Amino acid sequence: MSQPDHGPARKQRFKQRLNVLHDTALHRKLKHHLPAAFNERWTRRHWIHASLFATIGALAATIVPGFSNAIDTPFPSAHSTLALPLPPLSLERQSETPGDSWQILRVQPGQTLSTLFESIGIPATVMHRVLEHPGTRNVLTRLRPGAEIAFDLPVNGSLRAVRFDRDANHRVELSLEGEQIREKVMERVTTSRTVVASGEINSSLYASARKAGLSPAAIATMTDDIFTYDIDFSRDVQPGDRFSVVLDETWREGERIDTGKILAATFQTGGKTYTGFRFERNGKAGYFDADGRPLKKSFIRSPIQFARLSSNFGARRHPVLGRMRMHKGVDYAARTGTPIMAAGDARVQFAGVQRGYGNTVILDHGQGHTTLYAHMSRFGKYRSGQRVSQGEIIGYVGSTGLSTGPHLHYEFRVNGVHRNPLSVTMPPPEPLKGAELVAFRAQAAPAMARIRGVEEAIYAKTGDDKSSAPATVAAAAPAGNRG
Repeated sequence: MSQPDHGPARKQRFKQRLNVLHDTALHRKLKHHLPAAFNERWTRRHWIHASLFATIGALAATIVPGFSNAIDTPFPSAHSTLALPLPPLSLERQSETPGDSWQILRVQPGQTLSTLFESIGIPATVMHRVLEHPGTRNVLTRLRPGAEIAFDLPVNGSLRAVRFDRDANHRVELSLEGEQIREKVMERVTTSRTVVASGEINSSLYASARKAGLSPAAIATMTDDIFTYDIDFSRDVQPGDRFSVVLDETWREGERIDTGKILAATFQTGGKTYTGFRFERNGKAGYFDADGRPLKKSFIRSPIQFARLSSNFGARRHPVLGRMRMHKGVDYAARTGTPIMAAGDARVQFAGVQRGYGNTVILDHGQGHTTLYAHMSRFGKYRSGQRVSQGEIIGYVGSTGLSTGPHLHYEFRVNGVHRNPLSVTMPPPEPLKGAELVAFRAQAAPAMARIRGVEEAIYAKTGDDKSSAPATVAAAAPAGNRG
């Protein structure tokens, strides 16, 4: 009987014994090289040293900047980006639901309707189709800079609708439906409110009025329509003068669109206060003083706006001839090309060249009153024999004739006798009477009360120290809605 084969078992026991011998030898080697503290049982002294070294290491990690952060900063984790497919367009979007893709364009200076359509890729054939719709061509071909026009463009790029403002109160939307165009007119509701603006002139009237919130149109109304007959704004206005204005503001969709209608105004200059109130008589609006007398006089004080008085009425040494000579008018220095206005309603008596006057216009205002305008660079559209209304342009400033520089020479004559244009007095116009005067006073009293209330709020606490007064104040009261 043969013995079983114990070869594999013997090999296994041999490997185990070799491992034991290897571990024993390694233990002896480590024990020989390591300090005694690692080979023996730790004493109290060992524990004290270990605690001291650990404390020093913690302090070093805290003091050295970035050391602890560098240790704790983990390695950046790897990431990847997956491309996910977008969901398909909704059925409503695919069917071109109206109103989901309006593009609003604002007309820039120099732009035309064709450039607007071209900028968003709409063919000219579509533009001409829109213009063929009744009442559209006159509006769209006269768009001014700042006007808005909107286009409804779907994903496929074909125009669905176009929207624009027909006037201040109506917006039009044209929908292109196949071969037809459907028009929808929407009313734009406006809101009106009455405000009071007050200011004190520092450097110039225009700058102070703009700071007070007045529009250029409102400033022009104050200077050209209300006080132009009593105040020479090129000569009389000084720093420290005050003005207050009651006016109607028109708002639409949060935007102020009109501020030109002034109901009442006051202007303090030269120690005197001038007032003006708007009142309609016989269907025509005009401005009157506190007594109901029309402010519009036969002649405006100055035929040129915001010009500097360079020479007064009286004897002087002529700048060209060099000898003493009577100066029979006044001179206003202004740039060449500045418009010159007719001082009053008149007939053009002469328009041509007169010796030292150069290009000259003479107006006959009736009742023996004439005015002369000299040294013009060129004439206006009026010729001899034609009628001209007060304030219309009759020529432009120049330096023709005996002149050392561009200016207007202005003369005022009564029955052929020269008078000082700055001091000549004219008979006052007839005031309101009867029922018109009663209606005027009932309308003017609340406006004046508003002005006084605002001025007391601004200037009462400042006394004579005007410089500390606020530049503007406004009090508003709603005046209802307008369709």
